[in-house]
Amino acid sequence: MAKVLVVYYSRTGNTKKLAEMIADALKEEGVEVTCKSVTEASVDELPQYDGLIVGSPTYYGTMAAEIKKFLDDSVKYHGRLDGMVGGAFATAAVTGHETTVMSIIEGLLIHGMIVQGDPSGHHYGPTADGKGDGGVERQCRRFAKRFAELVKKVRG
Repeated sequence: MAKVLVVYYSRTGNTKKLAEMIADALKEEGVEVTCKSVTEASVDELPQYDGLIVGSPTYYGTMAAEIKKFLDDSVKYHGRLDGMVGGAFATAAVTGHETTVMSIIEGLLIHGMIVQGDPSGHHYGPTADGKGDGGVERQCRRFAKRFAELVKKVRG
């Protein structure tokens, strides 16, 4: 069974809510999922997984410092995460979530991870303004379904 780690930072609970929606939808797709706050996660876990999804609130148009530190610390596995499936999601009070998602994706791509865009919907990964609306759950489910399909293909 494919194994995916969902790591997030959430100060207000909004990003945690998206992380849980994505994790639940991945489970429904038959993927083994671990969902953790970045304060509970360790980069030493990364080689155990087939996929990594990272979520952050938007601070000044980029990821939270806690997520940046996690990605910076992951350098100890540089080259060992090549071919892992990666993805990102973000929340924002008003704007900036796309730049936040892209800043996370940059880190995943440097590891050689496979990141799939979406030609329909949110192209880079799920995003939400504030607490989000009914469309956020739909985004998270679509993202998780596509992620699960890809990680299963890559894992073989």
